[in-house]
Amino acid sequence: MTDTTEKTEATAAELAKICDAQDFTVRFKVKNLLTGETIERGATEETPSASTRKISIMMAALQAIGEGRLSFDEKIVYEPRHAEQVASGVLRHMTPGMVLSLRDAIAGMITLSDNVCTHMVFERLTLEEVQAYCAAIGMTGTHHRFLIPPIALPHDHPLDAVTVTTAADQVMLLDMILAAQTDAAASARLGISQELSAFALKMLKSQVLRYGIHARLPFDTVIASKGGRGKRGRMDAGIVYRDGAPLFILAAYTDGVPLTMPDGLPGYTVALETIGRLARACFTGL
Repeated sequence: MTDTTEKTEATAAELAKICDAQDFTVRFKVKNLLTGETIERGATEETPSASTRKISIMMAALQAIGEGRLSFDEKIVYEPRHAEQVASGVLRHMTPGMVLSLRDAIAGMITLSDNVCTHMVFERLTLEEVQAYCAAIGMTGTHHRFLIPPIALPHDHPLDAVTVTTAADQVMLLDMILAAQTDAAASARLGISQELSAFALKMLKSQVLRYGIHARLPFDTVIASKGGRGKRGRMDAGIVYRDGAPLFILAAYTDGVPLTMPDGLPGYTVALETIGRLARACFTGL
């Protein structure tokens, strides 16, 4: 047995231990970018996507920009309707009337998970267009169902009431974005130029919300990621670097998370901590 195999098996055992200790479902996939090996748990099972859906929305928008159907420079006026039913981000608290470029709206959607910005970006596309993009690049477990997620959903809402994805889909997408930085063929598979692929990775690296994957890693760790906050759980998907080089990709989704844990802690706190522990185990074990 090689040292690499031993490390993978030990890491897989640690990840299983972390998941088994929870009172809720944890689905994940991790890809070791040094060896190509993967570890997964329920990775092809559909699960609420929450804001991790925004990675594919960004990529569909970039494809439209590359084809000339949209422009980074398009000016978008922030209207009151953009903040209706919005429960995340900062623009909803600001005065309508400001003008953003489409580029800045994409940046706000990814780096701050701002749903006013998401509304601005997504309404320049269609659900059918984004869904077709996902299908074209092989994200068969991802299904976009709305422009902005409904606020009034119950905590135990059915799966078909929200946009869903899989951990496997998100790892595949991030892997393609990473490969497209140096591989023209990978960029072509994404349907965008290498320049736009570089923009996508830059936005993911600019993520400012430091929970989930970020939480237990050294503060200066480079991470290209997008997290999510759903009624049924928390989720995060990202590329983690070490010493300037990509180390692994992790997509982790918690589901069926109680509002309050038996010890009184909020369920979302434990969900995010669980994702952080998975990332830490990968960072030290791979």
